[in-house]
Amino acid sequence: MSPTSLRPGADAGDAHDGRRDRVVGVALTAVLSPAMAVRGAVGLVRQGRVFDEHVRVGRHGRPVTIRSFAGDAPGRRLAYLLSVASGDLRFFGPRPLHPRDVAARRSRDPDLTPGLMSAHRLRARTGIAYEGSEAPQTDLTTLKGAGLVVRYAVAELLGGGGRPAPPRLTVLGVEVTNTSMDEAVDWVVDRARDERPALLAFVNPDCLNKAVTNSAYRSVLGRAARVLPDGIGIKMAARFQGVDVRENVNGTDMFPRLCERAAIEGLSLYLLGARPGVAAAAAEEMRRRFPRLSVVGTRDGYFDTDDEPAVIEEIRTSGADILMVALGVPRQEFWLDEHLESLGVGVAMGVGGLFDFYSGRIPRAPGWLREMGLEWIWRLTQEPGRMWRRYVVGNPVFLARAWWEARRRGGIGDSERPPLLGYGYYGDEPATLDAVLADPGMSDDVVSAPADSTAPGPPAAEGSAPAGAEEDRPADPRDRPAGAVVTGGRDPSARTAPRSKGTRASRPRRVRR
Repeated sequence: MSPTSLRPGADAGDAHDGRRDRVVGVALTAVLSPAMAVRGAVGLVRQGRVFDEHVRVGRHGRPVTIRSFAGDAPGRRLAYLLSVASGDLRFFGPRPLHPRDVAARRSRDPDLTPGLMSAHRLRARTGIAYEGSEAPQTDLTTLKGAGLVVRYAVAELLGGGGRPAPPRLTVLGVEVTNTSMDEAVDWVVDRARDERPALLAFVNPDCLNKAVTNSAYRSVLGRAARVLPDGIGIKMAARFQGVDVRENVNGTDMFPRLCERAAIEGLSLYLLGARPGVAAAAAEEMRRRFPRLSVVGTRDGYFDTDDEPAVIEEIRTSGADILMVALGVPRQEFWLDEHLESLGVGVAMGVGGLFDFYSGRIPRAPGWLREMGLEWIWRLTQEPGRMWRRYVVGNPVFLARAWWEARRRGGIGDSERPPLLGYGYYGDEPATLDAVLADPGMSDDVVSAPADSTAPGPPAAEGSAPAGAEEDRPADPRDRPAGAVVTGGRDPSARTAPRSKGTRASRPRRVRR
């Protein structure tokens, strides 16, 4: 059901609010015209042209040309205002779709005008675009619109985005797999069926601070099958190197997605750690959400060395495919590294305080804080006595170390200016609007404007987010791990087809004697 079917008169309301956006766009263009003239002159002198052009699909499927000032000098996004003034864009709205982004266009309400900002693109700035979808359009003059602008500004300052995203990052001597949440879940599901047990680790700034001073922990991370980035701090460290983190692939957000996939694929979980009753409560919550989910065992983390053989035997005989351990960093990684081949599981991962959130013991930060990359502030207010050293002291120490590391490697600053349009689209960019209209392959995809609609206005400025959208360049396949998915878009080849799960006897595990 389309959003307009839920909102009678939505088309008229959008047109009314669109006129208001055009008035504001014209006013801002007039006020900023001296700066825009200077920026246009800079582009002309340095690049030989005033504008870079980007073809996108506007309201009612008609193609529009959105312009940004040429080159990478500051101020290139000022030209976006021309698109708002012409009515091709609004301040708030879904991302401007690429003409070849067919799948996204088929699910888009054609009555909506694309915009410079949206909640979805805000979340992409901090690496959590997998949370939620495009929100309905709102008005710049409302409290909701003003709040979105403020959140955008904070997310842009902390998260940025759109720089090159290599398949691997090295942060404070630890190699991190740079991938998406969807691909990471696919990887866990695939490895859970493998005879070779795999250790999966998540690292945040606190973990990497510990890895700097604890060589044994750093060695364990080096032996892990994958190390995934958790939190805004890793994204900031990547920015120091002039690159980007695709997504914030943290265990807390992965847990319900993995449980959903495990229920579909017939995989089983074992939850170990946290206070008595917490793991069991988290398991019960996941079973409530996904009735087909098989959690074959839970146990708290209060056991000593004498109890370890019984704990290991309980896990091994449970037949679990995936083991999640919440013993705290680095104890959980040390324990898993030592006993990995004795546990009889396909994938084992350390998950820190994850069970506390899903058991209801500790509430999760509200979405608006997470969108800005400020979940750590919420955690600090929840447990100040335990968390102050990690965040108040540890965060600045981590950023200083990451900055110094990038400086030594010659990576301080941006390797490229943050990109402009194209969230979720990584195909070839048509050079001009005429090229799109002349492409016979686009005849079924680019919808002509309705007869009663106005003709496309003059090409205008680029319609991504001031806090940033993604680049108009294709992703280099060499910059992706096998099956990886780039931020904001799903790679159909990444998901493996469901395979029938054999019996435990058909999946022998190597057990350390």
